[in-house]
Amino acid sequence: MPNPSPPRAAALTAASLLLFAALAGCGDDGGSKDVDLSAQKLSWKDCPEPSESEGGGEAPSPLPDGGTWKCATMKAPLDWDEPRGDTIELALIRAQAGGAKDERIGSLLFNFGGPGGSGVAALPAFGQDYEQLRTRYDLVSFDPRGVGRSAGVTCEDSEQLDEYFQQDATPDDDAEQRTLLDNTKEFNEACEENSGKVLPHVRTTDAARDLDLMRQVLGDDKLHYFGISYGTELGGVYAHLFPKKVGRAVFDAVVDPTQNAEQGSLGQARGFQLALDNFAEDCASKPEECPIGDGAQDVKDRIAKLLKDLDRRPIPGDFPRQLTQTAATSGILQALYSQDFWEFLTEGLQQAYDGDGRNLMLLSDSMNGRNQDGEYSNISAANISVNCADDKPRYTSADVRAKLPAFREASPLFGDYLAWGMVGCTDWAVAGAADHPDVSAPGSAPILVVGNTGDPATPYEGARKMAQALGRGVGVELTYKGQGHGAYDSGNKCVRAAVNGYLLNGKVPSNGTVCS
Repeated sequence: MPNPSPPRAAALTAASLLLFAALAGCGDDGGSKDVDLSAQKLSWKDCPEPSESEGGGEAPSPLPDGGTWKCATMKAPLDWDEPRGDTIELALIRAQAGGAKDERIGSLLFNFGGPGGSGVAALPAFGQDYEQLRTRYDLVSFDPRGVGRSAGVTCEDSEQLDEYFQQDATPDDDAEQRTLLDNTKEFNEACEENSGKVLPHVRTTDAARDLDLMRQVLGDDKLHYFGISYGTELGGVYAHLFPKKVGRAVFDAVVDPTQNAEQGSLGQARGFQLALDNFAEDCASKPEECPIGDGAQDVKDRIAKLLKDLDRRPIPGDFPRQLTQTAATSGILQALYSQDFWEFLTEGLQQAYDGDGRNLMLLSDSMNGRNQDGEYSNISAANISVNCADDKPRYTSADVRAKLPAFREASPLFGDYLAWGMVGCTDWAVAGAADHPDVSAPGSAPILVVGNTGDPATPYEGARKMAQALGRGVGVELTYKGQGHGAYDSGNKCVRAAVNGYLLNGKVPSNGTVCS
């Protein structure tokens, strides 16, 4: 799942952008077959508690059939251009197939998005949603390079991050702009100081080559894959590099691979504004359950006034921190990811109107990877690292000011916030790779591409663009008319039937299928 890391729009943009035509020549032959690491044997053991960098928490609960989640580490080249050079360890997690052995298809690899999300933490957390798929697959996920336990990128410490996420991310004058740029540069320099060896090697193309090594080490002839949000971009890049190795693959909550960073951020401005409009309409339709405005426009007007007031005078949040305009904005964005969170947004807004910012701050903390102990996962550091390594454009404050009218038109509430986030990569130590990823995959098996019409973070139009970019006969589009980020985890029976039918039985839905 996508996890934006404000106040950098490059991080907020699920369409992290990349590259490298130079690596495309590794395509059809399996890529890493000449690397002796493909012969390594994994040692699967009971999983420990997630590390602080993975978000912390308890060790995974037992599986429904009484089995246990197992974890292992896989060696991969630090630099894929020097595959016999230094290595890093990638953290993996697996739940073995629970059905009959002769029905097993292979491993189904998951990437839940970000970029920067820990798959080792996410898969068991959402495992129940995918239990039917475990009848024929080993369910496998991983921390991509730069994430969690996989050579995780480190930037600022938790105390510094508390200050960073409190700063004014929508500057109103030259002094505030300079402060934002200085803070961003300081953050980026900390990433270089603490993780400079890893930063050049966290591009999506690197992660795609890790996927192919994983496929071989797990003993599969083809990569069976379930990518969500940024995971769809990673899957598309894999399909481009290794089209003949694609097995059954599903992309859900789909990144538009044709957009650059600015276009992706602008698309998210429209997407989150649509989600806010939908929230306000829903709220206005049931005033007894959602008493935060007299009509949909009044709901939005009151939210806008709250943010404006917080810019001048923050209110108490999670002591000793205060709820600033920036924290409130990120909390609202977090709540718009899923319709299931709308009631928490309503409650948080009610409290904030009464001078209590705790619930909106909890939502903001969730967005930024901060746990109740005040410690941060490395999702923000990993997110910016992957996006800036992938994304070629570098934006100045003058660029942002020129684009503000378009962003404000796209979203009166979120436009400034997302526009100013585009400066996040300006002082990054590693050059960005390309304007956008190449996902063309002639010769690949069909890939089911699932778009949600109400998705705020990866707007619906991206699904069609991805299906077209994958190529004729490869991208198969399915539309879900719903709310929230992603479709499969909505529980919609039509979506579940289509996805499960393909992954479990190889039945490809008709292109253009619509579920509601």
